[in-house]
Amino acid sequence: MCDLRRPAAGGMMDLAYVCEWEKWSKSTHCPSVPLACAWSCRNLIAFTMDLRSDDQDLTRMIHILDTEHPWDLHSISSEHREAITCLEWDQSGSRLLSADADGQIKCWSMADHLANSWESSVGSLVEGDPIVALSWLHNGVKLALHVEKSGASSFGEKFSRVKFSPSLTLFGGKPMEGWIAVTVSGLVTVSLLKPSGQVLTSTESLCRLRGRVALADIAFTGGGNIVVATADGSSASPVQFYKVCVSVVSEKCRIDTEILPSLFMRCTTDLNRKDKFPAITHLKFLARDMSEQVLLCASSQTSSIVECWSLRKEGLPVNNIFQQISPVVGDKQPTILKWRILSATNDLDRVSAVALPKLPISLTNTDLKVASDTQFYPGLGLALAFHDGSVHIVHRLSLQTMAVFYSSATPRPVDEPAIKRSRTAGPAVHFKAMQLSWTSLALVGIDNQGKLSVLRLSPSMGHPLEVGLALRHLLFLLEYCMVTGYDWWDILLHVQPSMVQSLVEKLHEEYTRQTAALQQVLSTRILAMKASLCKLSPCTVTRVCDYHTKLFLIAISSTLKSLLRPHFLNTPDKSPGDRLTEICAKITDVDIDKVMINLKTEEFVLDMNTLQALQQLLQWVGDFVLYLLASLPNQGSLLRPGHSFLRDGTSLGMLRELMVVIRIWGLLKPSCLPVYTATSDTQDSMSLLFRLLTKLWICCRDEGPASEPDEALVDECCLLPSQLLIPSLDWLPASDGLVSRLQPKQPLRLQFGRAPTLPGSAATLQLDGLARAPGQPKIDHLRRLHLGACPTEECKACTRCGCVTMLKSPNRTTAVKQWEQRWIKNCLCGHGPDACVTSRAAEEAPAFVQLGPWPTYRPPRTPRSLDHPHPEDHLTARGPRGPWGDPARAPASVSLPLLPRALNLDKLQLGRAGPINALCAHNLGAAPNKRPGPAHNLGVVPGSLCPLGLSLNQYLWGT
Repeated sequence: MCDLRRPAAGGMMDLAYVCEWEKWSKSTHCPSVPLACAWSCRNLIAFTMDLRSDDQDLTRMIHILDTEHPWDLHSISSEHREAITCLEWDQSGSRLLSADADGQIKCWSMADHLANSWESSVGSLVEGDPIVALSWLHNGVKLALHVEKSGASSFGEKFSRVKFSPSLTLFGGKPMEGWIAVTVSGLVTVSLLKPSGQVLTSTESLCRLRGRVALADIAFTGGGNIVVATADGSSASPVQFYKVCVSVVSEKCRIDTEILPSLFMRCTTDLNRKDKFPAITHLKFLARDMSEQVLLCASSQTSSIVECWSLRKEGLPVNNIFQQISPVVGDKQPTILKWRILSATNDLDRVSAVALPKLPISLTNTDLKVASDTQFYPGLGLALAFHDGSVHIVHRLSLQTMAVFYSSATPRPVDEPAIKRSRTAGPAVHFKAMQLSWTSLALVGIDNQGKLSVLRLSPSMGHPLEVGLALRHLLFLLEYCMVTGYDWWDILLHVQPSMVQSLVEKLHEEYTRQTAALQQVLSTRILAMKASLCKLSPCTVTRVCDYHTKLFLIAISSTLKSLLRPHFLNTPDKSPGDRLTEICAKITDVDIDKVMINLKTEEFVLDMNTLQALQQLLQWVGDFVLYLLASLPNQGSLLRPGHSFLRDGTSLGMLRELMVVIRIWGLLKPSCLPVYTATSDTQDSMSLLFRLLTKLWICCRDEGPASEPDEALVDECCLLPSQLLIPSLDWLPASDGLVSRLQPKQPLRLQFGRAPTLPGSAATLQLDGLARAPGQPKIDHLRRLHLGACPTEECKACTRCGCVTMLKSPNRTTAVKQWEQRWIKNCLCGHGPDACVTSRAAEEAPAFVQLGPWPTYRPPRTPRSLDHPHPEDHLTARGPRGPWGDPARAPASVSLPLLPRALNLDKLQLGRAGPINALCAHNLGAAPNKRPGPAHNLGVVPGSLCPLGLSLNQYLWGT
């Protein structure tokens, strides 16, 4: 027996935040009965809550939130007629199953891969039969963690693919999607999703003698079978187990069932406690893919007892008479399956909820040895909530207590000092539903008042909190998330600012030990992981911009190289992109034209419309190269974004390759070239930048420590601001999420639907360029288009990094579609669709989307359309007015051909050539070194091209 009242030394569990409902006058959110909750591998939480109106009508609601922004939840009117009994996420975390007490099952999926847009298009129904257990069919993917090999260098030794068969396969072995459910009358129903969208549903009785099923759970075996455990709610009745096999015969779903050995709880066989715990209140397999271990809880009105059982194969003794007739040799001895109790607790307070780990820990030790071992790994503990408000984390086999949390430690609001609170009379607040995160480092609970609480679970539970041990556990789990693609937000909860540097270095060290092929697969994921870690420390916050920029650069490079096609399709040589990389790495000449002559220029020929559509991305490459070179004299400033690129030979080489590609494409279509504002008429800006970039690349292209750039290079970079207008890049805005503000470990009190006024983190306060205020011009960070202060287009935003992009593409070019296809399911920061939400207008933008200003005002880089006049353009109903009303009166210094007056300029990037005179649709600076008037030299105009409050015409021409 284990006494849960004596927690192990070193146990640690604390409250991160609480989110509660606002009191409404016309309707009230009240906890549903029963209350269901589910936590996805993308750190999305779904839970049920009933909405009660004044006339006492109940609306069954499903609420979905991102743990980083819990106050901004998305509520779904589920249209379930009865109470929702089950919620279940799929393996990808993008689809959700809901089932109710009327037998209806609905499958919810993201619309357009957005976390605040859900739709239900398929489902099934067992009319009038409440659903008591629900699960997706297993897809056969199981990656085990070998904690005893956490110090190994290869990811293949730490994480191994377990041989596990899917519940059902299609032609070719592809797993078939679907779900299985158990009803209160003893029926099992299976629904299969065919690739055509059709749903095959079949229902079968678990056994011939159907009985009431009050509790049930579902697990899967490695052979592709399904195990169902059921109980009628009475501890005097046996807990039954069934094997379920699913198959498709003649385009119909077939279900076969078989009875497995059953068990009676140990407490019912003890004469002293036979009638003390009359009801079984919880029945759970220890894991979905662990059908041989089950957790049972029996309760009375005031107390409970928990037992852990294991199914084992034991040899069956053979009588001597039969031994003489047919001797048993070796493995041919007959065996039988028997349930054996592993551990049990003493009498406890009444258990209100149970949460089980999802982490597939693989241990070489035997069950009994593990059960007696005091060492704790994340994923080996389960959570028990009690009616007195406490939560216990216990070892899943030995049931030994590792940590205890008491809800009496009420969190205080952010703007209130900590005060002592007296206990109120009445029933204690306790969790009715709980879920552990996928790394078991966080716990969410919904209490009987409808409040949502998130708790941290220490990775060093069961041991004194040593920094080295905590770092080792966190690194191991970060590597697991890197390999599986799961979201790592719950790991960041435990990262202190002092740990960031060590974690980033160790993570990079482990990454470099892997094979080249695996490094290529994980190259972008590790950058996203480093960026999220660096947000947590003021010493590393500027690296966040660098990592996001490197992700953007890699995406641009791979997209542009993929557009190149060999001149002869049957050429067995390397691809044009590979040849470009090889030649640029081999030739160190600083003259861009001499590098070009070594390439097969016919492989770079593209359609003119395609080249023009890519101008926005090419402009960003040119601006970034200019920004980097101009910042070289200030390379000692670690707080300046872009600092790490000055020593990154790989990234500089990538930029060098792109400059060559852009130069070649500029020969085909000059208007696609990046536009620079220069002070000299004869200066070749691209040649100048390529020459300086090559010199800097030579300093750090070799492996090992980079050499310092010579003084001549630094002097030339110092002269750049007097030769070219240096752009101020638009970095991704600083996120306003919770994880960087939870570092002091002071619980926060939040409210659903209301964004809190959280204090800025020390990391983001040091960079004013990253902070953005509402109501300022916004930018499409992926298309590099300026959207204005109040975008008229539908936009989506990432809740993790603040990246904003339009929902619909303004360009129909194939190359642009290929670029945008990269960002349909994932954000630039590496997070999946769960981190994207829609915003239909500026005033409707979610509070957690931080969109904002430039340091000073300047005209948008993307001109406005003449079809939609703007007050600044001085347009009248009759047409343009001003000294250039007639295109024939344009000054001779403008070298661009005249554009049609009705042309929509939104699709063109005239960029840094200068401001747009909308009166005649001219680009005043397309010939960058021409002067529009004797007293105005665009080359010496600072970053803000016109003062706030003056129109462009008033500033340039005095009109």
